[in-house]
Amino acid sequence: MNSAPISRLSWVLAGVGVALSACVALSGSSSFSNFAYLAATVQIVVFLAISAKFNKPDRLLWPALFVIATASTIAQILDNNLDTASLQAVPESLFLVVQITLAGGLLLIIRRRIGNDPLSVLGDGLIVALGSWFLIWVIFLQPTFDASTSSVVVTGIQGATLAFSSVVLFSLATLLFGDADRTPAVWLIAGAITFTLLGDFLYAANDSGRVELDEQFINAAYVLCLFLCSAAFVHQSISTITEHGSVRTQRPLLGRLIVTTAALTIPVVVLALTEAADSVDRTVRAVSVFVLTIAVTARVIHAVRTNASMQRTLIHSAQTDALTGLPNRSLMLSHVQNALEFAEQDQRHPTVLFIDVDRFKNINDSLGHQAGDNVLVAVAQRLRNALPQRCIVGRISGDEFVILDPGTRGASDAMIVADTILNSFNEPLSLRQGDVFVSTSIGVATFQKGISATADDLLRHADTAMYRAKDAGRNCVAIFDESMLERVTQRLSVETALYRALERRELRLVHQPIVDVELGDVVGFEALMRWTRDDGSIISPAEFIPIAEETGTIVPIGAWALLEALTHLRGWINEGICSREATMSVNVSPRQLHDPNFVPVVHEALLRSHIAPEQLWLEVTEGVMIAQPDQALETLTKLCAIGVRIAIDDFGTGYSSLSLLQKFPIQRLKIDRSFVHGVADDLGARSLVRTIIAMGDSLGLDMVAEGVESVRQLQALAELRCAKAQGYLISHPVPPESIGSTVASLTQFGEWSKLRGRNPR
Repeated sequence: MNSAPISRLSWVLAGVGVALSACVALSGSSSFSNFAYLAATVQIVVFLAISAKFNKPDRLLWPALFVIATASTIAQILDNNLDTASLQAVPESLFLVVQITLAGGLLLIIRRRIGNDPLSVLGDGLIVALGSWFLIWVIFLQPTFDASTSSVVVTGIQGATLAFSSVVLFSLATLLFGDADRTPAVWLIAGAITFTLLGDFLYAANDSGRVELDEQFINAAYVLCLFLCSAAFVHQSISTITEHGSVRTQRPLLGRLIVTTAALTIPVVVLALTEAADSVDRTVRAVSVFVLTIAVTARVIHAVRTNASMQRTLIHSAQTDALTGLPNRSLMLSHVQNALEFAEQDQRHPTVLFIDVDRFKNINDSLGHQAGDNVLVAVAQRLRNALPQRCIVGRISGDEFVILDPGTRGASDAMIVADTILNSFNEPLSLRQGDVFVSTSIGVATFQKGISATADDLLRHADTAMYRAKDAGRNCVAIFDESMLERVTQRLSVETALYRALERRELRLVHQPIVDVELGDVVGFEALMRWTRDDGSIISPAEFIPIAEETGTIVPIGAWALLEALTHLRGWINEGICSREATMSVNVSPRQLHDPNFVPVVHEALLRSHIAPEQLWLEVTEGVMIAQPDQALETLTKLCAIGVRIAIDDFGTGYSSLSLLQKFPIQRLKIDRSFVHGVADDLGARSLVRTIIAMGDSLGLDMVAEGVESVRQLQALAELRCAKAQGYLISHPVPPESIGSTVASLTQFGEWSKLRGRNPR
């Protein structure tokens, strides 16, 4: 038998207990009531044995369970069969043992399940227990001592049993108030304890003469208690009853507040509305209320201190970096603002140094994020050790740190601090993964009245200077000046306008013909992008293309340019301006190659323009083959599979490598203009171009020379047997509507012969 059927049996037992207790209460038969009580006592022994075999609860609970079951059974038998009042102390003593053992078992359970805030839970449980004790004394115990006809010993034992009920209530309240998840076993045990306490209170009320109850009503509560106890131990969750388990996401704070408030206010109301019966009653009341007051006061003090500590913790968490323990951005801004407020009166110029760890992404990618975190912690420690105590070090995000030096008096002092930082990283960082060398790029901004009005301004200026240090080659320092701010403002303006440029039709394409060097025929075109803003200003591609690449807008812009260029080619072919085999070259950025939708975009553009795939040349730079080569290779291979051809643009200026040319599906090399410029006069350049052409021929690659600007360059390329060329000598980039006249002038053999420096036939 597995645990699932056993757990289902627990709910059957709970249902049987409810039905049997109802029958006992309604039967009116004392003998049936006593029989049912005895049967319920016996069944708990049976199901405890079943639970021990299948659910295996905590072994520490078994002695307590054995004592409770044995003492309860014997007490019930003796209570029903002893007629002598002098012997009545025996079953009452056994009931007291049951109550003491129950309280001890509950205390064992709550010790392990009490959760992360034990003092508050114990405090609330103590308030509930003390309030309950006061009511037990006033309602049950004190009247029992006055009205009881039993011996003093029996009455004392009954009073002790009721007194321990407050301990049981304390344990029950603590169990339910804790933050551990309340499993079905916990709820069933809570129900069993509730009904046994109800039976005890009904018995005491009946014994004190306050109410007249038939015995079956009292026994009904005990019967249900015993069946619920069996149900709890049969359920599989009983095996984790002494474990803390998972924590509830929502703690029962409102329920705790209601119960503890009631435990405090009800005794006060009872105390105000009733008079003490005698001096003993008066003393017990006074002591009980005094202890309750102390417990409430201690709980309030603990709550206030806990709340204050939590607020301090939250404030600290909100203002510090969790990884390094350094101040975060908000706290650093506060420190900088405080330094600026005292800058003028102290004749100081506070300095902010913005530090970025160079190539930190490489560390994460190669060694893992755990190593990256270790590097950041080591960098933070290195900065703290290297700088004077007046400096405040903060980490504002990722691998970016900020240092505030409130004591500098000018740029020279700031540079001393910056050089100290650079020198501190000459030694490697010792990590668990091994020694790691890191360098930093530092931007420096010193407070200048009228330029850095706020802390945010100073931090932003230092950030701007840091990017200038990055551009200068990393591992260096850049000091902010106003010209940097102008460039940043201009860049932001361009970046903002670029998002709407395509929508506003501000972007356009111009085309530069590519010709056969020997024949002069126009064999293709290269599409080049231009941007004229609404205000008439022209933005250079060298300025906006890198921004588009960085922001990701190159993806939609590139998709538009591809379709637009192929549509132009289809129109020229249909108009007879160029041959039907003419090609179109379109530049592609690394960002586009890494876009998973790029291949479908190319395929759709070919379909919509009705251009054959082999008439499309996609030009990429050599850097594409270095940065994330696997992803680039996958995309280029898919493009070649549909017939598109790939060209290396600006060949020779990047990471030229024969192994890369063999690995990647390349069909064309475009010789960079920097080599073509000296091909006519510079022997070194001429030799290099000859080598590139020979290499391309040996690999079966098509060759195109870029940037041809003179007849002598064109002649030299012809002598070196370069197949194709483009440049200002042949044609400037022209708008689509001017392509017809441009191609017509180039295809006249006499005109081409003049360009080649030959006499026409």
